[in-house]
Amino acid sequence: MKVRIAMAIFTLSILSYAGLAPAGETAAIKVGYSGSLCEGPLHIAIEKGFFAQEGLEAEAVRLAPGTTFEAVSTGKIDASFGLLATLIQPLSNGLPIKIVTGLHTGCDKLLVPKGKGINKLSDLRGKRIGVPSLTSSPIMFAKRGLAAAGVGVSDKKLEVEFVVFSNAELPLALEKGAIDALSANDPVASRAVKEYDLDVILDSARDAPYNKQYCCAAYVSADLVANNPEAAAKYTLAMQKASAWIQRNQDETASIQVAKNYVPGDPAFNASVLKSFNYIPSIRGAYDGFGVIADELKQIGILDAGVDIAFLRENSFVFLPGVDDSVQ
Repeated sequence: MKVRIAMAIFTLSILSYAGLAPAGETAAIKVGYSGSLCEGPLHIAIEKGFFAQEGLEAEAVRLAPGTTFEAVSTGKIDASFGLLATLIQPLSNGLPIKIVTGLHTGCDKLLVPKGKGINKLSDLRGKRIGVPSLTSSPIMFAKRGLAAAGVGVSDKKLEVEFVVFSNAELPLALEKGAIDALSANDPVASRAVKEYDLDVILDSARDAPYNKQYCCAAYVSADLVANNPEAAAKYTLAMQKASAWIQRNQDETASIQVAKNYVPGDPAFNASVLKSFNYIPSIRGAYDGFGVIADELKQIGILDAGVDIAFLRENSFVFLPGVDDSVQ
């Protein structure tokens, strides 16, 4: 609590001395996105006018996969949206961002073919698991679940093999027997379940404790917090309001995303996936989840053993004036 109060006082001092535009005047920022279904809060904040309501002009900048951290580090964007598990290790290495709020739970699934004798996580010992990249949220989710089931996933004790395939190739690789399981984000995972008749062996939207942990979070650049915390607060509020709106309007959200070319696919199917998530934004939810996930990543060797998790978490969040913990 002392750290939070100190951060608020520090941020208020910036507001007093940074020479910002008068309150109510429109600020402009660039927000990076990749076109995934769960980025709905950004899409809806634009299309339903939540950014405009906050007095913020937000330009959506579409980025190639894997380039978001470079874009925010080099000032090409001011804010974005990311999977919490993928932010922790880069933050420990100095990624210049601040997390401002959690947005929803869900996202990742671990899938296996039917009738292959894989009925529980421990059955994956000695198997090959396909993932979209070795730094992605799906591999971290798979490693966390496997480690909890007693399967070795660290360099010192590796009892599974992770193999990289593109999202489009993952279900085909499973069908052809090149891998024994796959871990993927939605809607890729849910589409694979439907089209290839797969079993879900672990689901972050359904299975405890993952279903209570925030998957995705909104963040801003450290420069934006230092130079224009008012704009950072407006971005946070708009994203929280858009996330809460999605919770009440998944069907319309999916229709807007497809109609406005943010994401491809069938709106009805996309809506069914959105309904499996919990779009109730919370700063505290992300803050608490960060500590749990970071501790697990440290135990399995993704996060360096010398990282002070408590310090890393405090340094990775910013509590902005005028922003409540959550918006309903």
